[in-house]
Amino acid sequence: MRRPSYFLTAFAALALVLAPVLADAKPGGNSSSGSRGSRTYSAPPPTQTAPNSARPMERTATQPSGPQQAGGAARPGMPPQAQPQRSFMGALAGGLLMGGLIGMFLGGGLLGDAGGLAAMLGMLLQVALIGGLIWFAFRLFRRRQAAPAMAGPSGYERQMEPAPMGGAAAAGGAYAAPAREVQVTPQDYQAFEQSLIEVNAAWSRRDLKGLREFATPEMVGYFANDYRDLDARGWRNETRDVKLESGDLSEAWHEDGLDYATVAMRFSLLDASFEQASGKVVDGSTTERQTSTELWTFVRSGPEERWLLSAIQQTT
Repeated sequence: MRRPSYFLTAFAALALVLAPVLADAKPGGNSSSGSRGSRTYSAPPPTQTAPNSARPMERTATQPSGPQQAGGAARPGMPPQAQPQRSFMGALAGGLLMGGLIGMFLGGGLLGDAGGLAAMLGMLLQVALIGGLIWFAFRLFRRRQAAPAMAGPSGYERQMEPAPMGGAAAAGGAYAAPAREVQVTPQDYQAFEQSLIEVNAAWSRRDLKGLREFATPEMVGYFANDYRDLDARGWRNETRDVKLESGDLSEAWHEDGLDYATVAMRFSLLDASFEQASGKVVDGSTTERQTSTELWTFVRSGPEERWLLSAIQQTT
């Protein structure tokens, strides 16, 4: 077996290592992405729907130092001032590819003898070990880099009922700025639920124009990146029959001319990924419902304007 064959085998092994990353490929995947103005690096207060803390942002256009300009990352109708950070998928693929190459060089002694099955297995073991270490180190680095300052708990609201939440967590976050309360009305909660349904529908259609109607340019950029990651594997993802099971308000505030509202939503859906060439289901299910709990942050430029999705955060 020649070295090009070893390289192809190593690349296939890397694909297997990457497989779990694309699980839960619904909008936002299984990552925390977007911007929450000055509270991007502060954890939203827990609620009855989402009692666990939110995971820190893994993709955001908001810079972690200096004055936070909320409109720079999520102002409706305007592109983010900072380019979205490289997706975790791309960074991980690059790191693992480098790990695979290092593993091949380290295994030169074994591979130089025309290599049989034992040599190939030894090389694959090196790729897996080095790739796993790089993946672990990368995630640890990102988690420490983006670790939020935890905010204090707020009162609980049930079933998306309005309540004057405002700046309940303003004092808890390292980047929290003085902000006035925002009253969230029953019509606002209906808009949040409708956004959950419409974003999933547009995602399943691969309709970026439709997504722009309900999400900020920053979030649409992340959705486009996720499409490219799926395309690289020859996959497409669809979510169907999305139903909101419960939801409540985490916090709502006003800053820099924008209203923000972060709501916890527990919803069920059918989530499945298909092989583009054959239509075969490769992940998820078209018959077994899944339940997810996420924190969605919405932004608007005024009470008469439409709420736009500006962030999706996973819970721990």
